[in-house]
Amino acid sequence: MSQGASEVPLSALRLKYCERKDAFLEDNIKVKNPFCVFRDWLELALKTPEILEPNAAALATVSAEGRPSNRYVLVKEATAEGFTFFTNYGSRKAEDIKSNPNVAISFYWLPLRRSVRIEGVAEKISADDSLKYFHQRPRASQIGAAASPQSQRIPSRSYLDDVEAAIKLELGPDGEVPLPNWGGYLVRPDLIEFWQGQTDRLHDRIRFRRGGGVESEVDGKLVHKGEDGWVYERLAP
Repeated sequence: MSQGASEVPLSALRLKYCERKDAFLEDNIKVKNPFCVFRDWLELALKTPEILEPNAAALATVSAEGRPSNRYVLVKEATAEGFTFFTNYGSRKAEDIKSNPNVAISFYWLPLRRSVRIEGVAEKISADDSLKYFHQRPRASQIGAAASPQSQRIPSRSYLDDVEAAIKLELGPDGEVPLPNWGGYLVRPDLIEFWQGQTDRLHDRIRFRRGGGVESEVDGKLVHKGEDGWVYERLAP
């Protein structure tokens, strides 16, 4: 493709990242547990006004046929158990998870020049917990979830408007919205990687892993013992 006068040459884009003095070092990690590091990084993201949705993350799944898919979700809980998001259980992501529960999640906080990569296994949370969260949502969001057959073909935008109107008419102004085929997934991670961009492109990458006998790999040079069954290591950028 020829480059027109108004086209931006993507190869020339250069964003300034962190300087060497601000490198992310192992000594910066007071508690060698990735959930503690994530909590600290998330806290800073929450306090950064330029980051409008610090809980937005890209979720990657793989279908039964081995076809990958990626989309953004809002992570609604991050605990020592893992990371929780909600969706329609008939959606493409839900169908993928049903056949292959191995997923990946990526946060990217541009103003901080930081990213977190997570790999793990997704499992449905309890119906009671899904119902509890569903009714914490704004009523309009509840009705929207009930009206949308997520990822399914529909004839038009007006179709959704008509279904939404019918639900509102049926429930009235105060009727409780019944839980549709919708709920949460908990992603239990076995890998969490922290990335911080450096202007010289020698980016910082520190990866935590657990499970599968990883503690036997600890040698104090390349693989280090963390806490609660985790090990950590630095990766080349």
